[in-house]
Amino acid sequence: MGQRTFMNLSEVTSTPSMAAPRAVRQSTAQRPLRLGLDVPLLLTTITLLVFGILMVYSASWDFSYNTTGSHTAILQRQILFMAIGLLGAIALALFDYHIWQKLAVPALGVTILMLIAVLLINDLRHGAVRTLVSGSGQPSELAKLITVIYLSVWLFAKKDRLHDVSFGLIPMAVILGVVGGLIYLQPDLSALITVAALGGLLFFLAGGDLKQILIFLLVGVLAGWVVVQFSSTGASRVSSFIAGLKNPLDADYQVQRSIEAFIKGGWFGVGIGKGDTKLLGLPVPHTDSIFAVVGEETGFIGSILLVGLYVMLGWRGLVIARRAPDGLGALLAAGLSMWLVMEAFVNMLVMIGLLPFAGNALPFISVGGSNLVVSLAAIGILTSIARRSEQQQDVRERTFSEVVDLRGRHGRRRVSRPGRVERA
Repeated sequence: MGQRTFMNLSEVTSTPSMAAPRAVRQSTAQRPLRLGLDVPLLLTTITLLVFGILMVYSASWDFSYNTTGSHTAILQRQILFMAIGLLGAIALALFDYHIWQKLAVPALGVTILMLIAVLLINDLRHGAVRTLVSGSGQPSELAKLITVIYLSVWLFAKKDRLHDVSFGLIPMAVILGVVGGLIYLQPDLSALITVAALGGLLFFLAGGDLKQILIFLLVGVLAGWVVVQFSSTGASRVSSFIAGLKNPLDADYQVQRSIEAFIKGGWFGVGIGKGDTKLLGLPVPHTDSIFAVVGEETGFIGSILLVGLYVMLGWRGLVIARRAPDGLGALLAAGLSMWLVMEAFVNMLVMIGLLPFAGNALPFISVGGSNLVVSLAAIGILTSIARRSEQQQDVRERTFSEVVDLRGRHGRRRVSRPGRVERA
């Protein structure tokens, strides 16, 4: 009898200890697998990179052979920078994006020093001084990325005082003025406009005062008018753009050849590698004009699909911003994704004559090591924000599941009270 009583007591008291692990195992089995990555963003980026490599080779093999004696020299260089950019993106994805709260100021300082170094080195190419070493390394590309990072950190830290002009609009104008002024001296008008536009966009997203935003827009328009009036480059580009709107035959030569490429491409294109406009006078087909090569060789359908990839990129960036754990992540995600999309659409609209010539690259597609590396760095930071969001979501779900298990059928009291044991 005593032995039977002991065994009954053992069976009763062991029930909770066995049920709890079983509940945890069931909860773990039912929890969805989380990769900690934004899969649509990564698939879109990979697609852009692969398509970019195809178009780089198609657009550059002739130019590469004429300048280096090798059909693949430019392609190999682009692949090297892509590898560097991917390593950087992976590293940035693994780091917590909050580290930029400590690195933003040093990064901006280094960027300003690099912009000054460009002016001191004075490596004149195509009427501008934009590179550090033999045509390579453009700090103005880095300045776009660092501007987004610095302003995101700064606006997040000052979010409660942005309505005060002395803490909001004026300090931001000084920051943008220093960076933009150094870029203007190169001159790189497209980078200057991009930096100014990013500043206004981030100030708006951070919750800046509407009056200050209107003042910023008014000052921006006035500054743009001054640049056009006193810059021979800006004036010629605007006058050529206006003439092209009136008559396409009076448009800039590069735009004329670009439109010719799109006409040849038709709906489905002539086939990748089979276009001839790049061989018959289209300026810089592997850099600024590569969208024209895309239009000729893949046609209207291919061009629309490329536009769709950039739309997908922007959409995923905004989704990551909406899900971000805090305001800093939201500003970074929105700013970085909108920057990449804005760069892409400006390049494409210029090639069809709907914007004045800007000279900016098509992200992930155009030849250019600096642009490719910083674009992939932006993807790395976006991935870091997405990972942090997934981690916090996973923690919340684990906590919720544990509470449910404790209160559900697995959490009822199973241990018998003393009376029950005595009766047994």
